[in-house]
Amino acid sequence: MKITKNNWTWTRQPKDYTIGEDKIEIITSPHTDLWQRTYYHFRNDNAPVLQMKTSEKYFSFIVKTEFESKHRFDQCGVVMYLDSENWLKGSIEYENEEFQHLGSVATNMGYSDWATTAISADIESMWYRFSRREDDYCIECSEDGIHYSQMRICHMWKADQEIQFGIYACSPEDSSFKATFTHMELTDCQWLAHDGQAPDEE
Repeated sequence: MKITKNNWTWTRQPKDYTIGEDKIEIITSPHTDLWQRTYYHFRNDNAPVLQMKTSEKYFSFIVKTEFESKHRFDQCGVVMYLDSENWLKGSIEYENEEFQHLGSVATNMGYSDWATTAISADIESMWYRFSRREDDYCIECSEDGIHYSQMRICHMWKADQEIQFGIYACSPEDSSFKATFTHMELTDCQWLAHDGQAPDEE
């Protein structure tokens, strides 16, 4: 299903943005971020988040991101933001002229983790596929929109009923950049059931 601009609702609205039928642009503001407590007890909960709601238990959300980030920690990607202490995101965070962090953060009960891999600083576009199977979630990425690689599988304790999910962009330090989101689509769940070990009998 193609997503229209009527599907979206701001959880937090940026100062500068445009929403069209096929493209969304966000100009980030300095000192915006999503992070909770872990490692250095820092907390920030002010990144712009644009989402839609669903109670559907099996689906995938696909989006292409393009970004002009050139400052440390500038980022944009997919997000499921439930409240300040329960959310999931996948994105590329700019680091320096040599590399960026392709990674994901799962925040459960007010504590964030961060799983990353280093990629070239030359990459300025990435596709993401966010999938739900009941209260478990998967984030995948792709450079061509065809071949996807798994970034994270996780359980979200507060995401077993209606959820909100969509896109975000932010600049944690003193910077600003344009993030562009296109090719947004909802599909049947592309994260297939596990075909290996059977679950334990209860």
